[in-house]
Amino acid sequence: MLQAIDLECVRGDRCLFRGLGIDLGPGQCLHVAGDNGAGKTSLLRILGGLLAPTRGMVRWNGQDIAHTREEYGSELAFVGHANGIKDELTVLENVQFEAAVRGADAGTDAALGAVARMGLDDVAEVFVRQLSQGQKRRVALARLCGATPARIWILDEPFNALDASAVESLYALIAAQLAAGGIVVLTAHQKVELPAAAQRLELAGLASA
Repeated sequence: MLQAIDLECVRGDRCLFRGLGIDLGPGQCLHVAGDNGAGKTSLLRILGGLLAPTRGMVRWNGQDIAHTREEYGSELAFVGHANGIKDELTVLENVQFEAAVRGADAGTDAALGAVARMGLDDVAEVFVRQLSQGQKRRVALARLCGATPARIWILDEPFNALDASAVESLYALIAAQLAAGGIVVLTAHQKVELPAAAQRLELAGLASA
């Protein structure tokens, strides 16, 4: 379903990686690891269609995502280092907005269910600008668990700023996504407890000057 073919990424005068291939099918998870500066975030942005590779391509269901951006975007949920949420909206409104952008169920009941799964019930009607950093991270992740989850999740350090309860909630979300035949690609600098079948891609050592 999701393929990366002969990817190369050059930033400035530095090649972060080259000749990189990825092939992920339904229910598969990829953990992208590597030292700081190895290109983890750049790779995730390429897979999400947010950054063009220097060489190679990313395919979704056999089609180059550069040519099917709208269709691919409707299948994708991307959570980056920045939470990508709107301070001027409430928690509930942020979840509804994300669903509407993907063309999924943006109704109040579906959004409330997503909010509850990340333990944000008490702040559902609170403006995001009033929340702590940990709560904002949970809002970003709540957008993953609407009534119609995206088929591909690309998560850059999703465990950052989460307390123990939220970490367990995220593990449960990932497990449910994979069980439903979805795909998860993530980075994490801390030790994570992913399914035994999860693939690992180590970028450290691939970069060259």
